[in-house]
Amino acid sequence: MISRRDFLQVSMAASAMVGASGFGNWSRLAAQQSLTQDQLLQFDTYGNVSLIHVTDIHGQLNPIYFREPSVNMGIGAANGQMPHITGADFRKAYGIADGSPSAYALTYDDFSALAQSYGRVGGLDRVSTVINSIRAERPDALLLDGGDTWHGSYTCYKTEGQDMVNVMNALKPDAMTFHWEFTLGSERVNQIVEELPFVALGQNIFDAEWDEPAELFKPYKFYETGGVKVAVIGQAFPYMPIANPGWMFPEYSFGIRDENMQKMVDEVRAEGAECVVVLSHNGFDVDKKMAGVVSGIDVILSGHTHDALPEPVLVGQTVIVASGSNGKFVSRVDLDIRDGKMMGYKHKLIPIFADVIAPDATVTKLIEEQRAPYKADLEEVIGHTDDDSLLYRRGNFNGTWDDLICDALMSEREADIAMSPGVRWGPSILPGQAITREDIFNVTSMSYGEAYRTEMTGEFIHVILEDVADNLFNPDPYYQQGGDMVRVGGLGYRIDVTKPQGDRITEMTLLKTGEKIDPSKTYTVAGWASVNEDTEGPQIWDVVENHIKKLGTISTVPNTSVQVEGI
Repeated sequence: MISRRDFLQVSMAASAMVGASGFGNWSRLAAQQSLTQDQLLQFDTYGNVSLIHVTDIHGQLNPIYFREPSVNMGIGAANGQMPHITGADFRKAYGIADGSPSAYALTYDDFSALAQSYGRVGGLDRVSTVINSIRAERPDALLLDGGDTWHGSYTCYKTEGQDMVNVMNALKPDAMTFHWEFTLGSERVNQIVEELPFVALGQNIFDAEWDEPAELFKPYKFYETGGVKVAVIGQAFPYMPIANPGWMFPEYSFGIRDENMQKMVDEVRAEGAECVVVLSHNGFDVDKKMAGVVSGIDVILSGHTHDALPEPVLVGQTVIVASGSNGKFVSRVDLDIRDGKMMGYKHKLIPIFADVIAPDATVTKLIEEQRAPYKADLEEVIGHTDDDSLLYRRGNFNGTWDDLICDALMSEREADIAMSPGVRWGPSILPGQAITREDIFNVTSMSYGEAYRTEMTGEFIHVILEDVADNLFNPDPYYQQGGDMVRVGGLGYRIDVTKPQGDRITEMTLLKTGEKIDPSKTYTVAGWASVNEDTEGPQIWDVVENHIKKLGTISTVPNTSVQVEGI
């Protein structure tokens, strides 16, 4: 029996578009704890067009543990809407049984215990198996990569993204778009893109000097699949020079450019597109707003905010699909396109349970080749977590990995206060697990990882916190950049997310003394990932490694230094 939630209907012009999610099937099987590869991949081929979506892999070649967030705030109209529901509320919304593999894959409760039962997730050799299975049923399925691919690991850092390029090329994508890739520097990005065997898309990637579309990044590409002319339009991360160092890619400008997006949609429709797909790295709430502003988009494949939703979200006539991160999921979307209209869809979010899905041996061998020159360094054990401590990154205000990074910055750099960027990438480490050098790089690797030490007034610290908070909690999604709040060590504060900028942050306290932060007083602050050019300091992974070596065993404690109001 299929639940009501498995079928969605929406009025579409004079006809009806009918959609179905395959999540309910594997959810029930998961609840019985009897998953097999065939069950995970089972899909009744539908319509005439198939899309395969992966996004935000962040350099993860091999299976990992990855805990979903306990808090994912929605502001304004987004409050209480998907994807801003977590834990038990999320399970209730989708009919997920407590303790099931579904609960393990999609929520955070009892994560450490469930991980012992259900194992690691992801691994691009397992992803390859899923892609090959879909292509066996639908040979002309389009594989679309949402970006944040060539970034986030030891080997990715050492090879300037070449390890991921080599493996992803073997999976044979049809197109990709971009974000963190640009932090390799525009010279390196240009070099890779010029050699890609598939198209690099970004309708919003412009030449900064001439304010014209950048020639290297095409706005869209047409595909003939299932007898249908499909246009795929790329949307790179809009806020590159704000969230990342603009000096690394000075010849490019970005932005949402929804007016240009509408122009591109109209253009491809005029050229005969029967189906329009946007491959996006906007972030989910930005995609929802864009879907309401730009007409004529059939499907948005959403990336950047790492949301994993077992059912698409509909905005008017547009289907928005969210496929998670770190190689943990693959989305399949089948479309019924008739007479130039999308009449229906069928969707399945496929969890990559590494112990259930057999690896593609050819891709396994290729992954091993990328890692072989660095094997000893990758596997060196630096420390351990104790039997009660889980290291994870996700949550709007803190994660235990970031707490550890802040502790390392304060200890190694002799600082009163530490700041760590609210990035969302990075696997989890279970209680009692070894922490290797690879694990440290998985949460710190980037091309501007210098750990600075500087002096800041209390007033300036307040300005920083307010500025970052507005990037996250502005009620207009177009002013949200999609990360999490800057993590802080040695500092407590209260935040009311409903207040305007300048009034959100109060009661800032220096934790080591319990004294209120004095706006006129100077404090020693350590941090990393500054967007400023010529930042000096040791690399953050060395700082964290030295700290872990000294401690040996890592114990985490609940972080209550941030008090949140307004939600």
